[in-house]
Amino acid sequence: MSFPQPKPEVPQLPQHLLRTIDCQQGAVRAVRFNADGNYLLSCGSDKSLKLWSVSRGTLLKTYSGHGYEVLDADGSYDNSQLCSCSSDKTVILWDVATGQVTRKLRGHAGKVNCVQFNEEATVILSGSIDGTVRCWDTRSRKFDPIQILDEAQDGVSSLKVSEHELLTGSVDGRVRRYDLRMGQLHVDFINSPITCVCFSADAQCTLTSSLDSTVRLLDKSTGEMLGEYKGHKMKGYKLDCCLSSKDTHVLSCSEDGHVYCWDLVEGSLTLKLPVGKAVVQSLSFHPSETRLLTAMEGRVQVWGVEPEETEEDVVVVQQEKAE
Repeated sequence: MSFPQPKPEVPQLPQHLLRTIDCQQGAVRAVRFNADGNYLLSCGSDKSLKLWSVSRGTLLKTYSGHGYEVLDADGSYDNSQLCSCSSDKTVILWDVATGQVTRKLRGHAGKVNCVQFNEEATVILSGSIDGTVRCWDTRSRKFDPIQILDEAQDGVSSLKVSEHELLTGSVDGRVRRYDLRMGQLHVDFINSPITCVCFSADAQCTLTSSLDSTVRLLDKSTGEMLGEYKGHKMKGYKLDCCLSSKDTHVLSCSEDGHVYCWDLVEGSLTLKLPVGKAVVQSLSFHPSETRLLTAMEGRVQVWGVEPEETEEDVVVVQQEKAE
């Protein structure tokens, strides 16, 4: 006789505020976890990039070198390098430990909206309001891009790289997926300016948010729409969307001060997380744990499944056990 399988546990969501970090760098334009999720990067309108400990909320380093507000950043897989982009039209490669500028990459004709390392951190990809994606070799002596992708008819607002594939979103309403190995380009038309694109963790789907206040889940290979998520407000700001680390939920920023969280399969709204009264500018989901970062005005919030035990709580528990 076989016993029925236990019901799968309902996935927990990061709905408890663990800490708020006052970044003191003007408005925080973007917040990002690093590769292992132990650190976070905050991009400031005061031209600075800051590195923080997630667990303590302490500032570890400030990176200064941009001439205008910093719009996006990424950390290398080994935590030794950072890259960032700015309204000053440049991309900067940083040495994490020293805080020094390793490279300042010029070539974009307008502000650079998004930036990411490839998996080996040998290439930086940057997308700009000038409608191009530029690929920069981090080890080359030459400061020219190794490739320029100029298919977009308007600004490139978002990009993600996964193994040999590059996903870009543009204000022209198109999601472009480049298969860099095969030299192929796949285009899906959304009919609204795109603010953010992501791959799912299993690399079978793409997630897209756009200014018609809709997040869409598309089958990567066929372009078929698998899900549509609505209820939030995204009309005039370039805001982030993402998937939870296990691909169970779809999350989006909103102009109404909340983060909206939908069940990926059912499409139902599971959680409406109240962050504050202003626009939720950016979000980032932990690579493996159920943790979420949000950015609003000058602050970053760290969210978890349940309140963390403080050191005082631990001491009390130990005393109770001793008694």
